[in-house]
Amino acid sequence: MDIKNIKREDGKVSFQVTIDGATFETAVNKAYLKARKDIYVPGFRKGKAPRMVVEGMYGAGVFYEDAVESLALDAFRAGLEEAKDRTVGDPAITNYNVADDKTLTIDFESALYPEVTLGEYKGVEAYKAPVKVSADDVKKELENIRKRNARIVAVDRAARLGDTVNLDYDGYKDGVRFDGGKAEGQDLVLGSNTFVPGFEEQLVGMSAGEQKDIDVTFPENYHEGLAGAAVVFKIRINEVRESQLPELDDEFAKDVSEFDTLKDYKADIKKNLEKTRKETAEADFRDTVLKQAAENMTVTIPDAMVTDRVNDVIRDYARNCAMQGITLEQYFGYMGIDEQTFRQYIRPNCEKDVRSMLLLEKVAETENLTVSAEEIEEEYKRDAENYGLELDKVRERVPEEAIVSDLKLRKASDFIVENAVATDKLPEAPAAETAEGEEKPAGEKKPAKKRTAKKAAPKTEEAVPAAEPKAEEPAAE
Repeated sequence: MDIKNIKREDGKVSFQVTIDGATFETAVNKAYLKARKDIYVPGFRKGKAPRMVVEGMYGAGVFYEDAVESLALDAFRAGLEEAKDRTVGDPAITNYNVADDKTLTIDFESALYPEVTLGEYKGVEAYKAPVKVSADDVKKELENIRKRNARIVAVDRAARLGDTVNLDYDGYKDGVRFDGGKAEGQDLVLGSNTFVPGFEEQLVGMSAGEQKDIDVTFPENYHEGLAGAAVVFKIRINEVRESQLPELDDEFAKDVSEFDTLKDYKADIKKNLEKTRKETAEADFRDTVLKQAAENMTVTIPDAMVTDRVNDVIRDYARNCAMQGITLEQYFGYMGIDEQTFRQYIRPNCEKDVRSMLLLEKVAETENLTVSAEEIEEEYKRDAENYGLELDKVRERVPEEAIVSDLKLRKASDFIVENAVATDKLPEAPAAETAEGEEKPAGEKKPAKKRTAKKAAPKTEEAVPAAEPKAEEPAAE
């Protein structure tokens, strides 16, 4: 193959690859042999027409496109090797030409891997929250635990906010019972705002066995048929229950923990709160530092690179859906969106992922970060343990280059954070909007790891608003 006219402009590389006539002729004949079984020419049995007859009938270039496609990948790789460039995304064939001697020339174009100019990545200053746990913090956590262990018991008195009532209700609009507005034996915590505004408040003061009618107006954004409607619910209270909190003593500590005394249990709560807050502070500091370092660098990211990342995320979602026994299409159906909408939704974060990855790659290169054979072996062992596979199986599935790449990115991330400067100065609150109608970009995420990505199962709240209330839940917002 002959490579010429290598050009680099506007973040793209282009070149021409010329293939000799004999090679192209072989490819054309293979294209004919592959297609002939479906070709019918009058006077010949289907699939039996000679190539020259087919070309005479449909034109000499009838098989050229398939022949060019079969040669294109090897031709592009040869041109890329000559150009010594790194590209992203799929290459495009901008033109091809077949000379009289059957010599084929293909014009290629592809996006270049972006050039990164690092800004400040060492000594980045960021706020790190101090880790403090007060006696009130411990008291609040203890009270939450106490509430979770409360007993719910029936009481012979009028209902108060915070009580649980068991009730029957029957809803009427303009004197006519409406569909889904009737239920029996329904439990409701008063003050939980589970039902529409005005419903729960009117049950306060009612006792077991009491009946009354209450007036309720559904919200304007309720579903069709009841939006803004004034209705009447016939109510009967079957039972009133209250939460009885356990006493805070040594017996309580024994019941809910491994400790024999409340004092020891409080000390453990404080230690766990400190640990959690320290981890949160470290994670927030790390995210802020990496985000700042990424913002400090200069790079133009090709659309093809972001699209590749979007495709990676889609494949991850498809795998996670398959593990749950559903297809990606079914998942999109549950969410009430299509794949194109989902792609648009995740694209901004995918661009941030790519930007972060480019930062870490460049830092690893600049700082000459290396990975030892021992580190590679330990990573293989960790993967084997995480996935429950034999070590040899992991080696077969995961190329060493992927292990090395991941470890370098991790080391680069650690390097940036270890060289950052923590400050106790609170950052200024960001403006709600940077321009009219334009939201300030969200913080960047760490680059996801392709080979070991094990995301949580997809959740509908990632891309769609809360579901519309159902009519059979007369007070559900």
